[in-house]
Amino acid sequence: MTNEVRVRYAPSPTGHLHIGNARTALFNYLYARHLGGKFVIRIEDTDEKRNVAGGEQSQMEFLKWLGMDWDESVDVGGDYGPYRQMERLDIYQKYIDELLEKGLAYKCYMTEDELEAEREEQRSKGEVPKYSGAHRDLTEEQIKQFEDEGRQPSIRIRVPEGKTYTFTDIVRGEITFESSDFGDWVIAKKNGTPTYNFAVAIDDYLMKITDVLRGEEHISNTPKQMMVYDAFGWEAPNFGHMALILNEQRKKLSKRDEHILQFIGQYEKLGYLPEALFNFITLLGWSPVGEEEIFTKDQLIDIFDPARLSSSPAVFDPAKLKWINNQYIKAADLDRVVELALPHLVEAGRLPENMSDDQKQWARELIALYQEQLNYAAEIVELTELFFKHEIEYDEEAMEVLKGEQVPEVLETFSAKLDELEEFEPDAIKKAIKAVQKETGHKGKKLFMPVRVATTGQTHGPELPNAIRLVGKDTVQARLQNAIQQLKA
Repeated sequence: MTNEVRVRYAPSPTGHLHIGNARTALFNYLYARHLGGKFVIRIEDTDEKRNVAGGEQSQMEFLKWLGMDWDESVDVGGDYGPYRQMERLDIYQKYIDELLEKGLAYKCYMTEDELEAEREEQRSKGEVPKYSGAHRDLTEEQIKQFEDEGRQPSIRIRVPEGKTYTFTDIVRGEITFESSDFGDWVIAKKNGTPTYNFAVAIDDYLMKITDVLRGEEHISNTPKQMMVYDAFGWEAPNFGHMALILNEQRKKLSKRDEHILQFIGQYEKLGYLPEALFNFITLLGWSPVGEEEIFTKDQLIDIFDPARLSSSPAVFDPAKLKWINNQYIKAADLDRVVELALPHLVEAGRLPENMSDDQKQWARELIALYQEQLNYAAEIVELTELFFKHEIEYDEEAMEVLKGEQVPEVLETFSAKLDELEEFEPDAIKKAIKAVQKETGHKGKKLFMPVRVATTGQTHGPELPNAIRLVGKDTVQARLQNAIQQLKA
């Protein structure tokens, strides 16, 4: 074991980067960077039936998008490769052969039907199903008979009898298992491919992994991996198992929860900022000292303390994620917000793909108007709907405003003042509103609310003179006349 901290994130390329996997990667990344260690990415691709095209690329792409980098992997190399398990089969075979030679593993020729029958019998007796050890001590004659039948063996490790496996979990403290809880388990399938727990233990040892941070669903895998370490006389790494992520109903976050977006790519597509996701995910099962919740990546690296990883489940709160992202959008440079939001307006057909300089400037000012309100960039389409239609349908709240007895006078006077403007700019529009106040004597809500409702169709929104200017003089006048006619009807 090395003194240098080495951790790994080891995804299977079976799909896109999920929130839960992103959190595992993120905690490993912060752990390594905080302690000045190495962060390794290893691709565990032995389950070829479940691997999907582009799965590996998606994992790497969105880890980078979130702001992570790594010291060793398939793309940057390193001293402990290959970093794909399917490229390490000869390495695993060497260690399988060693266990067979030492009598610490053996060939099992039982068929799946025989194994299922054995499990069914155990279940009928109220026992927890586990391998009985039926082929633990086959004679040479029995082995020959099975091979003559054409049976392909799996390889099972001999689980020691009467042994207690104890480890101090980084998150949960001391955890203990008894070897009697396990039957001899398969370390290599009939096709020669190593099983997860065997390959992981071999890889972690050879890659000098010192600390393993992963989800709590892996707790039951830990004693199996410790058995492999013991069989070779190796020192096991430190293990830490992070709590589950729950939905708002406090049920385990499932990929079938359609009301929660669960893949990092979905957030990227909606126009969330990667540093906001980085910040939010870090707070799922880890808490800093104090009340502050907004941190830069460098700050999180600096303050990350594994002792503050929670053993209690973390609740995924979409509203909190929106709030955090809004904080980042408000603080972002306008150019960046425009870059995020503009494609959504184009995709919605609100703006052409090829814009003139004037259109680009107008769009920039429109997005700037809503930067403070945006929870994520895609919201710009709904927020700016009023700027892309000529006629307005007033809702009940808006109609209540327009029923005020002073409203016709306010709107007619405002329309007249706009006609007099040489420049249709926010300052000039603001002066026109003040001139209406002076001429009519109406002020406050009795002045501003009718003007806002008649020109935008909304009872609240961004800075009114700015909004009116972006709606455009002709459209504003048309809306004012329409409102006046409706009130006279």
